[in-house]
Amino acid sequence: MEPPSVPAMLASASPRRRRLLHLLGLAFDVTSVDVDETIPDPPPSGVARFAAMLAARKAAAARLLGPESLVLAFDTLVLHGDRVFGKPRDEDEATAMLRSLSGRRHAVVTGMAVALPGEPGPRTQAIVTAVEMRVLSDADIVRWIEQGDCMGCAGAYNIESHLATVSLDECFQNVAGLPLCHLHAMLHSLPEGLAPEGLRSPVSACDELRSVSCRLGPRLVAEE
Repeated sequence: MEPPSVPAMLASASPRRRRLLHLLGLAFDVTSVDVDETIPDPPPSGVARFAAMLAARKAAAARLLGPESLVLAFDTLVLHGDRVFGKPRDEDEATAMLRSLSGRRHAVVTGMAVALPGEPGPRTQAIVTAVEMRVLSDADIVRWIEQGDCMGCAGAYNIESHLATVSLDECFQNVAGLPLCHLHAMLHSLPEGLAPEGLRSPVSACDELRSVSCRLGPRLVAEE
């Protein structure tokens, strides 16, 4: 007899993360938690470790609400030179972020945390993706901000809006806030009975969604 699977819980209010997580075939509950996301200047342990630490904080807070669940939490930051961008506080800061990133290469770092029942702390990983922002005119920035999505995005942009691009050797969905193939690899490696029920490869679904053939996904995920 197979051991019962552990229910999954996504610790995020982001509808984009909920939509992406469905590509893994999982049934999951959703909760949101409030943790301090203030970014030190600079983060004392480095941006990748800081992003993973923020994700771990969210996972630990959410596990108090669902102690028997497998909790998934994420935090995304943008690294541009020696500057670290989280979500903008207002439209003026969003405008400044977009002007700074316009036409430039930067990195998006997503911290990922998986908290399991009975384990003292979450398992964490930070994924870094190189991104090219297209040149944005002032009119482009105004139009994007008027759409109302910038306030919920690190760096004030959503890659799904075609403001930026990544190569096929980089994780597009990491920039969207949920590194699907990295998460699949982490969940697939969990001890028997701890991986959530229904877990499936996201590679084909993600490729179809983007009309591309990603080169990174197949290296991370063993296709079923």
